[in-house]
This record gives sequence, C-alpha cells and structure tokens, in this order.
Amino acid sequence: MEGVTIVDHPLVQHKLTLMRDKTRSTKGFRQLLNEIGMLLCYEVTRDLPLENVEIDTPLAPMMAPMIAGKKLVFAPILRAGVGFLDGMLELVPSARVAHIGLYRDPQTLQAVEYYFKAPSDLADRRIIVMDPMLATANSAVAAVDRLKERGARDLRFVCLLAAPEGIATFRGAHPDVPIWTASVDERLNDHGYIVPGLGDAGDRMYGTR
Repeated sequence: MEGVTIVDHPLVQHKLTLMRDKTRSTKGFRQLLNEIGMLLCYEVTRDLPLENVEIDTPLAPMMAPMIAGKKLVFAPILRAGVGFLDGMLELVPSARVAHIGLYRDPQTLQAVEYYFKAPSDLADRRIIVMDPMLATANSAVAAVDRLKERGARDLRFVCLLAAPEGIATFRGAHPDVPIWTASVDERLNDHGYIVPGLGDAGDRMYGTR
C-alpha cells in the first residue's frame, strides 16, 4: 500500500501475537506495548538526517555522525498512545512530547478533543504521532489536523494495528503523512473495532472496561 510501511521484524510480530492473546494480563500487555513502541521507533526514525561532528575518542580525534537538526516530537493520542511513549523515549530521551486528548464518541464514532498541549515550534521539528489502533482513523485524522493547525509540516503516524478502512480514510485526509504499522488486519466490525485485532488497547492497557 502506498504510504504504508509494515514492520515485519520477527520480534515485532512475535510480541504482537502475545498481545493479541485475550489471556494476556494487563501488566504483560502494557509491557509488550512499551517494548513494541521502542522497536517501531527504531523503524520510523531509520532515515533521520545525520551530520558529521568532530569528537575525540580515547585514541584519536575523528569525524563521526550525529543526528542533525532539532529534536523529535512524540505526539501520543491519549490515552492508549501513551503506551508507546516510554519505549520511544528510551531511544530518544531528548525528544519533546505533545499530548493530544481525544475520545471516540460511541454513537457517531467521531473524535472529540478534550486536551491539547504541544511545543511551540512544531514547524521546525519532525513529529511522530502514535496510537496503537488505526481503526476508523477519525482520531488519527483529528490529531494530525490539530497539529497542522499549529504549524506542523513533517509528520509520521505509528500504530500497532491498522484496518484497511482506516488506512483509506487517513490517507485520503492526509496523503502527505506516511504510516508505520505492525499489521494490517482484515476489517472493521459494526462497532468500529479492528478484526481480528486485539480488543480495546486502552482498556487492556489500563485494566478498564
């Protein structure tokens, strides 16, 4: 699919299978989501620009590569997107964080915003938007809309699972924002959940219903 990267690394696929299992504990689910977040971060940052800087090793001076430009912004969609955050910050501890609070209206399935806080210089940074599930894509589209309103230009979306319907909606609204996911599942059901999926990621992460 154009604009979609499926991360098929064996560790990612193995951990995803463990997460799909309905008997997985809340603790186990949360830990796996953290671990997969780190692995997905590795993939989505693979092409970050580098510049050579002069350093001194214990033996000699040298020119060595370092990441160029301003630091990344991680933008989790609350609440489930936070499950990715700690793992990604382990890899990029200097990243800034934007928080986007959205919930899905159970009747209309539309996204309703209740919180937004982001760095002021989004136009100068690469922003990684994250949410475990790209189902209807209404929340993802609303989050990217909001970030673009604040000046964001370089955005990427990372999820654990995506439905074909969600990909189509998201790409239709934001064709300039590429997607990274561990799996594209079969479809959405009548309630807007991904099938076979793994249930509600937020509920499984926090032990709520």
